[in-house]
Amino acid sequence: MRHSALTPVFTGLRWALHALLIGLIIFAIVHADVVQSQHALAVQVLGAALLVVYLGGAGAAHLRWVRNRVSLFSVVWLSVLCLVWLAMLMVTVDAAYIVFPLFFLFLHLLPVTAGTVAVVVSTTLTIAMLGYHSGISVGGVIGPVIGATVALAISGGYSALYREAREREKLIDELTTTRGELAVAEREAGVLAERERLAREIHDTVAQGLSSIQLLLHAAERSDPDRPGLEQLQLARETAADALGDARRIIRELTPPALDEQTLAGALRRLSASAEHTMRASGRSTAVRFHLVGETHPLPMAVETTLLRVAQSGIANVQQHADASVLDVTLTLDEDAVTLDVVDDGRGFDTTPIERRSNASFGLTAIRRRVMELGGTLSIESAPGEGTALAATIPVTEEAA
Repeated sequence: MRHSALTPVFTGLRWALHALLIGLIIFAIVHADVVQSQHALAVQVLGAALLVVYLGGAGAAHLRWVRNRVSLFSVVWLSVLCLVWLAMLMVTVDAAYIVFPLFFLFLHLLPVTAGTVAVVVSTTLTIAMLGYHSGISVGGVIGPVIGATVALAISGGYSALYREAREREKLIDELTTTRGELAVAEREAGVLAERERLAREIHDTVAQGLSSIQLLLHAAERSDPDRPGLEQLQLARETAADALGDARRIIRELTPPALDEQTLAGALRRLSASAEHTMRASGRSTAVRFHLVGETHPLPMAVETTLLRVAQSGIANVQQHADASVLDVTLTLDEDAVTLDVVDDGRGFDTTPIERRSNASFGLTAIRRRVMELGGTLSIESAPGEGTALAATIPVTEEAA
């Protein structure tokens, strides 16, 4: 886990565990020598072996090749550690104290069930060996049982705290990513809005003016074919036609990159194929299908741009939340309106909060506003477990086109 506010807590707990286990081993070795136990040499040898096994395993756990085999390594390491500890417990009662830090190793390195079983077995062995050394007593039974209970409680709290830290870390990463994506989206929206504004201005002023000039010059040519200066009129009309072509080319270049082919259907088809490829690459087997209903005809650039953004937003929501197997993108072209439907068979959601609160979703509010600015409507139908259907309809008139 990367550094977070709780990282010092986890690091401190780990170092405390290391210090406790090493300290208890050293205590057993020193105490056997102080009291001049008849098994002092055996305690020293086994204690040294226990230190070597523990420190060696703890150090090896940080190696990359060990991390890739952590489960097998943990089992082998704990098995060797327990064998040496049991051998030491047979020659000195002081080794019984070492079982307490071993509890935490069992619970940390093994699955929950296996770790709990290991704690119960080691507690039973400790009680049995205490009875072997000094006879069965209330303290010899209650002590290990209390230690095991405390270890289980602390380990449970540690696991809960660790899970909360991981979830918080994941949430922070998601918020950071979302903030970055939102900033990029806002910049792109600003650039696109300015490009659209410039395109509209050129279309409504320069292009319309040049078109009018061309029509007037052509009318002048037809009204008096034998008039003086006819060649100059023709040259002026051709010059205006060339300038009008340049203006229209500039308008096309100011349209969104996805609309470079000048057809919304082509842009949506490419977007659908790209979305399916992206979801398959990320492990989701979602089929994205594009459908075209009606005959293609030129649409206002603002309408094409808005519907493209609606499709992008709808597909993005499916990618992030729907867990769908099929996603259908349908463009329906009528004489007086164009409709875009984005329908998936994913998990769906409750639309009530969205209908009640206009600010419930930033993305939804943004595309709804863009559709409404063009006199259109945006509707969403969904229910938990029944998929989602998003539909945007924008009226199209001959004047707008």
